Amino acid sequence: MPSHAGSAAPRGEARDGGGIESAYAWWRLAAAMALGAIGGVGMWSMVVVLPAVQAEFGVARAGASLPYTLVALGLVFGGILMGRLADRFGVLVPVILGALSLGLGYVLVAQAESLTAFAAIYGLLIGLLGTSAVFGPLIADVSHWFTRRRGMAVALCASGNYVAGAFWPPVLQHFVDTAGWRQTHLGVGLFCLATMLPLALALRRPVPAAHPAPAAPSGAEARLDPTREAAGIRPNVLQGMLMLAGVSCCVAMSMPQVHIVAYCVDLGYGAARGAEMLALMLGFGVVSRLASGWIMDRIGGAATLLLGATLQAAALALFLPFDGLVSLYVISALFGLFQGGIIPSYAMITRTLFPAREAGTRIGLVMSATLAGMALGGWLSGAIFDATGSYDAAIANGLLWNLVTIAIAAWLVLRQSRRGRPAFA
Repeated sequence: MPSHAGSAAPRGEARDGGGIESAYAWWRLAAAMALGAIGGVGMWSMVVVLPAVQAEFGVARAGASLPYTLVALGLVFGGILMGRLADRFGVLVPVILGALSLGLGYVLVAQAESLTAFAAIYGLLIGLLGTSAVFGPLIADVSHWFTRRRGMAVALCASGNYVAGAFWPPVLQHFVDTAGWRQTHLGVGLFCLATMLPLALALRRPVPAAHPAPAAPSGAEARLDPTREAAGIRPNVLQGMLMLAGVSCCVAMSMPQVHIVAYCVDLGYGAARGAEMLALMLGFGVVSRLASGWIMDRIGGAATLLLGATLQAAALALFLPFDGLVSLYVISALFGLFQGGIIPSYAMITRTLFPAREAGTRIGLVMSATLAGMALGGWLSGAIFDATGSYDAAIANGLLWNLVTIAIAAWLVLRQSRRGRPAFA
């Protein structure tokens, strides 16, 4: 990564001290993390209220799961939409749109009189236009404000949805038990509006202007130009490979995250034990994301992806020979510790290999691919279990998908090394 020392300061950096690596950049990162943790409620609320909603509308479990499916699809396509909006108008626009959509969505869904209306509101306002705005677009925005510590900044921002996963489910469950699911949704909507809109004001400043690259760099300059680092392959092909890696790693990642509770029930340990293991997995995932930021700043995004995908495969494989209660707690912690850094590495790679002006769209595409992988993997593991009566084949399936990610990450590392650069920028 070229140093900015001795060069003209980007717009807004020299005069007010609010540019790259400044105190303001860290405050902006803190606001982004808070927005991600609050707005991430859309990823978890339907999971918590599903039994209550099923009872309210008198439908089967499959029907009650429809809102979650629509939220997942909304997050996939919303990430792309919000990334494009961020590239065109700045991150403040999608974040404000997301805050308003979440507030309105949760208030309206509290009034829903049918499952169809409930599911449509969840998919459109909470998924497509709401939570999607506080994941990929925020990660892309943060990447503009850091150079030397970009890996740590991206990892911190990406940890927001894991913090949401640790914070929101117990809070939501408490209020569902005491006030009912309708009042809980109403309260969440008002809370999102009251907190997210003020936090969005921290994102008002435009990102620092990027230094223009020379028209025809050569020699050492060419090797230092990250936009030319991708010249050996068509940009959209490279984008597709990163998206394939994202889908593949998350198909593997989803098997324990989506099915650990059911697995514990099958083994006779009960749902409460499985929920504890999931919380442990997500908690160590936060630790992993912070550690991965430190690692990325030293070895780069591609090498970090290779490391994380390899360790994830090792942890996933441990579920095959060990199914004791203590063993599952340990393996759940290891799995969270190993896989949490994978997602931030995609943002780091994308930010390095593509022009800064495309960061929102490119990162949004990759983040959407990871969410699609989670949705596909969750369903695929269940289908394999139904066909075989065991999770062993589902675990093996996850390992095969994981190998695709390892192969793509290894190719990226070798390619960057052969082009005369270390596997980082």
